[in-house]
Amino acid sequence: MSTFDQLVEFGKEHPILSALYASLFTWALTALGAGLVFFFKKMNRAVLDGMLGFTGGVMVAASFWSLLAPAIENSPGEGFMRVLPSAIGFALGALALFGMDKILPHLHINFKESEAEGVKTSWHKTTLLVLAITLHNIPEGLAVGVLFGAASTLVGAEQTEMIIAAISLAIGIGIQNFPEGFAVAMPLRRQGVSRLKSFWYGQLSAVVEPVAAVVGAVAVSFFTPILPYALAFAAGAMIFVVVEEVIPETQRDKYTDIATLGFIGGFIVMMSLDVGLGFEINNYKVKAKQILFGFLYFATKYFSEARIYFSNLQCLSRKWKDFYFS
Repeated sequence: MSTFDQLVEFGKEHPILSALYASLFTWALTALGAGLVFFFKKMNRAVLDGMLGFTGGVMVAASFWSLLAPAIENSPGEGFMRVLPSAIGFALGALALFGMDKILPHLHINFKESEAEGVKTSWHKTTLLVLAITLHNIPEGLAVGVLFGAASTLVGAEQTEMIIAAISLAIGIGIQNFPEGFAVAMPLRRQGVSRLKSFWYGQLSAVVEPVAAVVGAVAVSFFTPILPYALAFAAGAMIFVVVEEVIPETQRDKYTDIATLGFIGGFIVMMSLDVGLGFEINNYKVKAKQILFGFLYFATKYFSEARIYFSNLQCLSRKWKDFYFS
């Protein structure tokens, strides 16, 4: 039995524990991305906007392929009645994040301190930045947990399909969490925060994901009828975050084209993961090498084209010198 087969079987037997492990994986990749702050003193704005665009693309693709489509498939009825639970859940998810956005004090990346949202507070700008990404990560953790919880309510091929969807979603969110951790830590470093504190705050922004994942998994596992509503709820929350937070953050400078390419790239990667890992679902055999090489090819091509925008990118030896003498 391959490693992937073992993951699928473990997910079937322990859905809630699998949700926890999957969200810890996404948290770890956030920490790994934030750890780059130890090697770089500053970050090119084009790179930051490209990373944020990539994040948005992954979230939009995950919202449909991993959440909305399964929500509709698992809804009873025909025609309009079949899509109604997904529509209600989607609206509730967006409204929930809308309410949190209005209440929780936070500051988006690339925004001025005077543009902070939520209730007025005297909290430091660093705290507001971390809270913004924390708000962003709640629906991501919830989405992973809901999918694993949904698998516990199904049997046979449908259960296998849901587990694979959950695994692919965790991988996709983990991939976009890596640049996200970097995108949080580097602005803090640029404001004069130490490397260690920048890393700490960067990884701390994703600590909410395991909590949200377990809550989502438990809720769906014990209240089966809410499955389509819960899947669509997570999708609505993620789409709200993309439209209200991620996209505006990429439109504050002259690198909007880089952000757009990053968005398209993130969408393709997440779509490829979800569809690719679901291929030959009855045997759940994954052509891992093809998926991996396809992703590496795309990433290499994308970043090679984007290099022309990185005018102030220094050689590695120069960065090590800045690191030791800063």
